[in-house]
Amino acid sequence: MDYQKFLKQNNEDIIFALQEVVRCNSEEGESFVADDGQIYPFGQGVQKAFETVLQMGKDMGFTVKNVDNYGGHIDFEGKSDKIMAILGHLDVVPAGSGWTHDPYGGEIADGKLYGRGTTDDKGPVISCLYAMKALKDAGYQPEATIRLILGLDEENHWKGMEYYFSKERKPDWGFTPDADFPLINGEKGLLVFDLAKKFAAPKIKGLELRSFKGGVAPNSVPDTCRVVVHSQESEKYHEIREKAEEYKERTGHELRIKGIGKSLEINSLGKAAHGAKPEDGLNAVSVMMDFLGGLNFANEDINDFISFYNKYIGFCLDGEDLGIGLEDDKSGKLTFNVGMAEIGSEAGKLVINIRYPVSYSAEDVYEGIKPVIDKYDIGLIKKEEKPTVYIDVDSPMVKTLMEIYQNHTGDVESKPIVIGGGTYAKAAPGIIAYGGLFPGDEDRMHQKDEYMDLLRFEQMTKIYADAIYKLSSEEYNV
Repeated sequence: MDYQKFLKQNNEDIIFALQEVVRCNSEEGESFVADDGQIYPFGQGVQKAFETVLQMGKDMGFTVKNVDNYGGHIDFEGKSDKIMAILGHLDVVPAGSGWTHDPYGGEIADGKLYGRGTTDDKGPVISCLYAMKALKDAGYQPEATIRLILGLDEENHWKGMEYYFSKERKPDWGFTPDADFPLINGEKGLLVFDLAKKFAAPKIKGLELRSFKGGVAPNSVPDTCRVVVHSQESEKYHEIREKAEEYKERTGHELRIKGIGKSLEINSLGKAAHGAKPEDGLNAVSVMMDFLGGLNFANEDINDFISFYNKYIGFCLDGEDLGIGLEDDKSGKLTFNVGMAEIGSEAGKLVINIRYPVSYSAEDVYEGIKPVIDKYDIGLIKKEEKPTVYIDVDSPMVKTLMEIYQNHTGDVESKPIVIGGGTYAKAAPGIIAYGGLFPGDEDRMHQKDEYMDLLRFEQMTKIYADAIYKLSSEEYNV
């Protein structure tokens, strides 16, 4: 049964399919109701990507199901009542700015297919779909049903997957192709919460902070931050410009300043990265807060909020300054990211994204933060919690998937790892994150000019074909 031969013969079709899906701008949008009364909860772009992939599965001869536009699946039906699932997602984080290729153009250059979602997670989803087709066309009859589950809001709140599993049974085992090779056997716990403070009216006149906004998503490192300040004294703007020049010389961080009407606009520049790996980026919000700490605003509550940020958050990425420097041998240190920030004349809010070690709980994080935020009268608003995942390296699934990876790559040095990223492995028991980023390859997930290397794309599809075959076979289902 030479299903790998099919993949080689149809490589161009697989690339074309990925281009088609990448061209769907599937950033989550506003829910809307169509003329026929159907509700599309995640916006038109996500819906278009979803329908496109479902149609691909239907055209391949698979059974497809749309669960009220909250998610769905493509089934390669097996002989038993067991389900071996692949959990992927079609939504993407906002493209942001600074791309050299159209983020929704599916352009190919120098052996790379550029576009938002090429690696996270449209590329691996299409890879798995065509791996299923290769097996089907080779005459394979799986023991367990192979189910490709399509999530539609993984980058945000997972409401789609929650709804889907409220209507459909959870799989018995499987993997999500939304992380790293060789294999992820553990994931840190995930928290998203707001730190918010209301401001009293200023008692004196002086420099005003009229607006502050940075970041586009909790799980991304902000690469820009924009602030507007206002003063009745024009010489104050000259002083701010001088401070900005001095700040750049001292820190290397660039600020761009321009007048807008009778106010002054300040922009800080950082580097985007995935919120699970903030060390790969530079947080523009932290740069801006650091600079604003050298100014003096008329509103003392705003000064205190900035002071709190710089003293307890700043550029610290492990939460230690805030009292949550948690760490264990299995998963390392806690990861702390300020994904979004907004400050106005009446209130300030920070959206915090935390990945905590597998040996700890969400309450350990909240209790650690409480003494500091209480001192500053800052409120904590819980928004999202996902538990830790850990599967022993000696489990049959880990051994099977590791062997497949090693056979295709010759890499016997790389070992199973624990990550800070939150994948659909948290959505159902018995799910492992498996690929699709290879060790040592550039990681451009959640960054500008995200791309899929086409040679790697071909290689991962072969790996996924073997993985799907092994995990759904009678040999594995004994």
